[in-house]
Amino acid sequence: MEAWLGLMSGTSMDGIDAVLVSFRDRTVQIHATHCLSYPDELRQRLLNASQNQASPDEIGELNTLTGQLFGQAASRAIADSDLAPGSIRAIGSHGQTIRHQPSGSAPFSFQIGNPAVIAEATGIPTVGDFRSRDMAAGGQGAPLVPAFHKAFFGSKSENRCILNLGGIANITWIPAQGTGVVTGFDTGPANALMDAWCLDQTGRPYDADGHWALEGKVDQALLDDMLSDAYFKRTPPKSTGKEKFNLGWIKTMIARHPELKPEDIQRTLLELTALTIADQMPETGVDTVYACGGGTRNPELMRTLARTLPPARLAETSELGLDPQWVEPVAFAWLAKQALEGKPGNLPEVTGANGPRILGAIYPA
Repeated sequence: MEAWLGLMSGTSMDGIDAVLVSFRDRTVQIHATHCLSYPDELRQRLLNASQNQASPDEIGELNTLTGQLFGQAASRAIADSDLAPGSIRAIGSHGQTIRHQPSGSAPFSFQIGNPAVIAEATGIPTVGDFRSRDMAAGGQGAPLVPAFHKAFFGSKSENRCILNLGGIANITWIPAQGTGVVTGFDTGPANALMDAWCLDQTGRPYDADGHWALEGKVDQALLDDMLSDAYFKRTPPKSTGKEKFNLGWIKTMIARHPELKPEDIQRTLLELTALTIADQMPETGVDTVYACGGGTRNPELMRTLARTLPPARLAETSELGLDPQWVEPVAFAWLAKQALEGKPGNLPEVTGANGPRILGAIYPA
């Protein structure tokens, strides 16, 4: 049996998810998983770097340190499985995004977590730097998971939307077979703004179960100001990150509303996430929205989405056979498989690239 290992750390920067899988036709078998949290000091250094508050030396050191942690996460997942390391063809590592700037005269997307360090630590070929080739071909370099969604979550009879609730939210629109083109893009913030405001006001890295947001109420004037941001009306292809949706963005918005309580701002940020997702759903009928990512663990966010998404039904990807927490790392295991087999990993209709491209740089063991 041939196995693949996926590593993912998203824009929330809370840690690394590792998953060891095998693929057969349109099914995924998970053999082992491991979650490795970032130490608090390292997470803060990564957050600083993502806001251009790091020297070249700091970036270089973080690249090595995160590579070491990615290697640890992979090794622990392998140790927790009953598979021999020799049966694992490759590791696909997304890395940790530091900056994503898909527009302008010199677009780029920069992830750290040195794949050479991962290959050296595990003795397994490692594929990294998935976004660069798509961007070199004129694409946004993101989102990349829609190709995996298309391969594994399509239906002959149901119009489906896969919704990833990470730091940033992205959707993949998969029409019932033969009725349209698969598309996808970043809708804007999912957890990023709520996490940033919660950390700034309470010292906690996130609002557990949305309890703090429940103490507040939506302020319509603030919500309207937030919804006026041009990103939400921009037509795809489009992608974004914490370069735009961060604490500074929040403070700019609330400067015109100084009377608001912190918990009201938190509740309004949650409403913003739900509304911007619902407002950017395809105009043609979506039967079911299948959610994945860390935001699925926020009951208040899920309740608000269930209220804003109808007539579409809200569910989780577990109904399709894959736990919401593991969709993205499994996708990067699959992208590594695509790379080693010489097959494209992007969807040009999603990213805007000039055509299909084989993604990733391969670091032999």
